[in-house]
Amino acid sequence: MPKTTILTLREKKARGERMTFLTAYDYPFAMLEQKAGIDVILVGDSMGMVIFGYNSTLPVTVDLMIPHVKAVRLGAPEVYLIGDMPYMSYQVSIPEAIRNGGRFMAEADCDAVKLEGGREMAHTIRAMVNATIPVMGHMGLTPQSVAQLGGYKAQGRDIEAAKRLIEDAAILEEAGVSSLLLEAIPAEVARIITRRASIPVFGIGAGPHCDGQVLVIHDMLGMFDRTPKFVKKYKEIGAQIVEGLTEFKKEVAEGAFPAAQHCYPMPADVAEELEKLYPPTA
Repeated sequence: MPKTTILTLREKKARGERMTFLTAYDYPFAMLEQKAGIDVILVGDSMGMVIFGYNSTLPVTVDLMIPHVKAVRLGAPEVYLIGDMPYMSYQVSIPEAIRNGGRFMAEADCDAVKLEGGREMAHTIRAMVNATIPVMGHMGLTPQSVAQLGGYKAQGRDIEAAKRLIEDAAILEEAGVSSLLLEAIPAEVARIITRRASIPVFGIGAGPHCDGQVLVIHDMLGMFDRTPKFVKKYKEIGAQIVEGLTEFKKEVAEGAFPAAQHCYPMPADVAEELEKLYPPTA
């Protein structure tokens, strides 16, 4: 499998070929996603909620992210890999954004970093791109701004909000983003943004018209009972895991596991000698 680059993604957009984009947070899932031919992997700050059980993405730090991004790169060396810049790793100042973005590129071998925000992030994006850091923009529902948004709600549903999203997409492209992620916005808005953009546009809860579709791997595999409206569960792995764990518990309690085929054999004469040397106690 040849290495997927931003040129690969642009060529697929030009051909009208739909792209696939999933999260991963560790080596095993990354390895499986590459084997399945997924185009793009994001090590998202969603890790805070999915892996660590936090209430939001806000507690995630760059130092927490980097080891996970490294593990994903090892599992999927050929996939286009994006590192998600966590809360306050790029909002404080442009030098701080460049420094932290550079860490994702240099330490974790990312192909790009992702940051949230519309036109207010244009100056930061332009500076990062000038510093040779490829950037994916993220608009619509931006989880790092959930306190300002008043919760995890769809965005761009009235004419003014929709127009602002469309304008913001153009501003971010002009600032130099190499791709866009649209989250939880109406399909009609995403369609306009996608057809106006010369860069790949990916959607999560943004309808069918984007160049590619994004899901959180644990959601689409049914690892959790509760998932967002836009998620399709392709498998119910969570239920299968609980079933396997329950069976394991039962077999251990009954003495059915481990069976003979799960044990390392010993020559009979050696076993007999050991039994003579160490007979059962009364």
